[in-house]
Amino acid sequence: MSGVAHQERLMTVLLGPHVSEKSTNAGENNQVVFKVRRDATKREIRAAVEQLFEVKVLNVTVANVKGKEKRFSQILGRRSDWKKAYVRLAPGSDIEFLNPE
Repeated sequence: MSGVAHQERLMTVLLGPHVSEKSTNAGENNQVVFKVRRDATKREIRAAVEQLFEVKVLNVTVANVKGKEKRFSQILGRRSDWKKAYVRLAPGSDIEFLNPE
């Protein structure tokens, strides 16, 4: 993959922060949780976070989340499966989503 194409792919790996009670508690351990592309690898996630937020990443853990089955009247539907990444930052590194300064 060429350098330009690789940079463009890294810009699309992170879909956004995942905010939940569990991800808020993970923030106390210097971790940030992101919703990422289903085909993203740990190396791509690490490179994307380091490039976009200019922080040092210690490790990345990924989890595949299965979509829930939902019923709409008599029709059975299913939400899409998705992937989330727990990114542990080096001490002194911080990413602020709610209070950017």
